[in-house]
Amino acid sequence: MTHTNDGIVQAAGCVLWRRSPVDGELEICLVHRPKYDDWSHPKGKLKRDEEPLTGAVREVAEETGYRAVPGAELPAAHYFTAGRPKQVRYWAAEAGPGTFTPNDEVDRMLWLSPTAARDRLTQPRDRTLVDALLDALRLT
Repeated sequence: MTHTNDGIVQAAGCVLWRRSPVDGELEICLVHRPKYDDWSHPKGKLKRDEEPLTGAVREVAEETGYRAVPGAELPAAHYFTAGRPKQVRYWAAEAGPGTFTPNDEVDRMLWLSPTAARDRLTQPRDRTLVDALLDALRLT
């Protein structure tokens, strides 16, 4: 069941980040969805009466296997999908413990530098979230 306000599909997700275990540099998590053959930030539709932040953390866990430790809220994305308006609220979230296991919804996951993540993302609107994360972390 999709939670809607005024017919708007409500979704939430995180720009998941970590410090590289190799060199300590910032890495951003991207997921590949075979249904759409795209690379995006982990996100998904909210359940009925689910708080957006709760949904964002749940989606990260479902899609990546990692626990998200949320930080600053990032700009929301607004777009149309299947002819319906959609709003996706995002948070910066540091990756906690976890292990990725491929599933039907997400078959691949990558940890990439901000530049590589920006280049790999399928939707231009998702690229602005990389910059918003860097601003939130004051790394720019």
